[in-house]
Amino acid sequence: MSVAAAALAPLARGHDLLITHGNGPQVGMLALESALDPALSHPYPFDVLGAQTQGMIGYWLARELRAEVPGKQVGCLICQTLVRGDDPAFGNPAKFVGPGYDEEQALSLARSRGWTVRKDGSRWRRVVPSPEPVELLELPLIEALVATGAIVICAGGGGVPVLRQPGGQGVAGVDAVVDKDLTSALLARTIGADMLLILTDVPAVYDGFGTDSARPIETATVGHLRSGGGPPGSMGPKVEAACRFVEATGKKAVIGRLEDAEAMFLGKAGTTVVLDVVSEGE
Repeated sequence: MSVAAAALAPLARGHDLLITHGNGPQVGMLALESALDPALSHPYPFDVLGAQTQGMIGYWLARELRAEVPGKQVGCLICQTLVRGDDPAFGNPAKFVGPGYDEEQALSLARSRGWTVRKDGSRWRRVVPSPEPVELLELPLIEALVATGAIVICAGGGGVPVLRQPGGQGVAGVDAVVDKDLTSALLARTIGADMLLILTDVPAVYDGFGTDSARPIETATVGHLRSGGGPPGSMGPKVEAACRFVEATGKKAVIGRLEDAEAMFLGKAGTTVVLDVVSEGE
């Protein structure tokens, strides 16, 4: 967390900063621990585990940011993300969580624990439903905190997935995980952010990723990224999130390495995603 805080601190000093974060490894490990806990009659569902990781990771990050940016208030919110009960993702679990296993071990766990597992690169991992984010229920509170100049950590792990109860009387958690990048794009769009930075562990989006001819893309239009179907693996949701934000706002999104956060903001690193350029006469 100290590395993340150091990378974000230059932005926090001069700009309003909203921070989201992932939780895939942590929520998967907590789910495994919960399933093995003899004191529990049933494992904790993923909405509860998601809330737990928001508090845990948010605490770590807030602590480090307070040290990096003294004098700035840092707030961490446990956020709920509204999803739809008829989302097709509930019938097609696809979000990877937890550690990787070899095929035999993964299939054995699937049989004994009722998991759905899929191949992820050279390993096998558990997959759970990942419905589309529809609305961030804490948005008014997030806006109020941003207005005070505070650094706000929110919607970690995509937010706790909840369904609206019949008749609109409250919400109930659902056993799923919302994609963090898609929730980040929704948050950035609805709060009126000037830019969306998607920070990961690679310097940029690559053309021909995984081949000898791979090359980093400095600037890409939404049309170019969409026509290529998006890079494989974990980069796919990041590209989709960037495209959604740019399409909805006309502003820029940048995908790149965490350590390059300030340089990405200045247009000196990462892949900048922009709207399609229309030639004269069109």
